[in-house]
Amino acid sequence: MTSLRVLDYYNNEPDKTVYTNVLNACGSANGVTIQREAVPGASLIPKVLQQSSSRTLPDVLMLDNPDLQQIAASGALTPMSDYGLSADGYIKGVVDASTYQGKLYGLQPITNSIALFYNKDILAKAGITPPKTWDELRADAKKLTAGKQYGIAFSAPANYEGTWQFLPFMWSNGGDEKNIATPQTADALQLWVDLVKNGSASKSVVNWTQADVNDQFKAGNAAMMINGPWQFPVLNAAKNLHYGVVPTPAPQAGATVVSPLGGETWTVPQTGDKARQQAAAKIVQCLNSDQNQMLLGKERQTVPTKLSLQDQFVTQNPSMKAFSQVVETARARTGELGADWPKAATKIYTGIQSALTGGAAPMAALQQAQNG
Repeated sequence: MTSLRVLDYYNNEPDKTVYTNVLNACGSANGVTIQREAVPGASLIPKVLQQSSSRTLPDVLMLDNPDLQQIAASGALTPMSDYGLSADGYIKGVVDASTYQGKLYGLQPITNSIALFYNKDILAKAGITPPKTWDELRADAKKLTAGKQYGIAFSAPANYEGTWQFLPFMWSNGGDEKNIATPQTADALQLWVDLVKNGSASKSVVNWTQADVNDQFKAGNAAMMINGPWQFPVLNAAKNLHYGVVPTPAPQAGATVVSPLGGETWTVPQTGDKARQQAAAKIVQCLNSDQNQMLLGKERQTVPTKLSLQDQFVTQNPSMKAFSQVVETARARTGELGADWPKAATKIYTGIQSALTGGAAPMAALQQAQNG
């Protein structure tokens, strides 16, 4: 065996080059050549399912962490325990995301989440410090709204991106994806409805992607936004923009903020060739070394998944402090429902859309979405 096939969806720069370099280094360290295929994100799962049925799976497969359950359920993956690998010392939510029916099927080197970005100059001029609670968020967003400038921007389209952005509000307030028609989730949705209704957020949030939200913030059209660290390169290119990041405001002072975990997990598919699978596991192990977690974290504006690396990482990358803080209490989207998560995610964004565009009261919108 001289080469291993790797499949992932890092087909855009700079990620494409970052992963080419790290994978090639891991291949060299283990005496194999990496044959890498990077496909667009939307086509990865259909391709994996097709390869699974035709028995042409790659040796190493990267999956977006919420997709692991579905692929593990199909029997296409091998447990990490087959290779003596474990996720001891990793952030709990990350381990949950890579676990299916009690077995660990992937190792995730880095993760991310979302938090509140704020324009330092706009807030300072208004005499406002970043909000820590929902009441402060309501008051500050209203006060920061003037002319073409909105107090806050977030992304609420009818897709998984809208659900992802809503989860810190829903989960931190005790909302649960098993049944979204509860007062806890309705209160969280009411907050979003109020922000749009009173003009603190644009009515366009129902169409905005996270990249659109970032453009609004960068242009000074929003004083605050909910977004992720992958936006740092774009924001840092705007030399006159001074911004900071804090965790998403909590429902009440002192409440724990529970955000969703992003990032990708690396797996060893069931190819039927034990020697190749052992070699593939060494590549997964290498991607998850302390050195590579730190390297990928820095180069991709993400957070290493090992708890022991957090202090060192934040010292070296101070702009990631809020995200390192957030991911420690963050939750896997598939943690409760496993392979059924996409159905719940669809119900959540359907309810959000109904309340924001159709004028339905939050509880009625959520009940209708829950009952489908």
